[in-house]
Amino acid sequence: MATRTTLHKRSSRGRRLRGPQNRYVWFWVFVGPFAAGLALFTYVPLVWSVWLSFFDAHNTVTPTEFVGLDNYTDILGDPSFISSLTTFAVFSLFIVPATYALSLALALMVHRLRFAQAFFRSVFFLPTACSYVVAAIIWKLSVFNGVRYGLANTVLGWFGGSGIAWLSTTSPPWYWLVIVTVRLWLQAGFYMVILLAGLQRIPATLYEAAAVDGARPGWQVFRHITFPQLRATSVAVVLLLVVSAFQAFDEFYNLLSTARGYPPYARPPLVYLYYAALGQGQNLGLGSAGAVILALIIAIVTVIQARWFGLGRRED
Repeated sequence: MATRTTLHKRSSRGRRLRGPQNRYVWFWVFVGPFAAGLALFTYVPLVWSVWLSFFDAHNTVTPTEFVGLDNYTDILGDPSFISSLTTFAVFSLFIVPATYALSLALALMVHRLRFAQAFFRSVFFLPTACSYVVAAIIWKLSVFNGVRYGLANTVLGWFGGSGIAWLSTTSPPWYWLVIVTVRLWLQAGFYMVILLAGLQRIPATLYEAAAVDGARPGWQVFRHITFPQLRATSVAVVLLLVVSAFQAFDEFYNLLSTARGYPPYARPPLVYLYYAALGQGQNLGLGSAGAVILALIIAIVTVIQARWFGLGRRED
């Protein structure tokens, strides 16, 4: 009798674990491999990077000498790291408002089209599928080549201008034009789609009521109806843009690096960490400390932005 009761309890527990019609089992069959891959290739390296930042790790990922917070104090005292954060600030100052304005303009234009809307949406979104490395090489070798054969210098020659070494001229810093334009071309279409989805969620009755009240179409309707209704979407887009700017690496590295190495200017944080961890010294402990600091900065900036814009706050 006791054995029968025990078997019944085990059977009931098994049914609860499997769920109705074995739904829990099938859930883990489909989600399990992805969850395991995420843990193995994302969370384990993150935890190991934090652990590595407290050790002296030259040319190794299995250190034994504990140094405490020395790596953090060293990197925070390095002028090159502080300069990389300044580079990020300048880059975000350019790219965040420029991308938002261009994406919003494209979204408004596509939203108002009466024909071929899907075609133009696909055309503007298509650069998103292009690799950052490939786009940077195209910009470097074809558009802003720095010699008379580059497209930009060819256009300048039509108007009587002389060629510009776009990527090596620091006064004025023409390289910012190259970096910002390639990032704009690559990501404007992605954020256009997000803003376009926000525009399509605005009730048409609001525009009808505005027309009845005498609101003039154009800037007045955009200012008082369209833009306020896009508030939540705009906040999400700005947050994504700032985080993406922190993660800038491919365009900087592939545009500015040469056979002689990377120039001393325009080094964003990830380029600095790349040379700190994988450069001549291969100080993986120092690089890990920098990665932890960068992650904390991204988290703090994101939280401050979310609180500033009232993300998640209940609207009246």
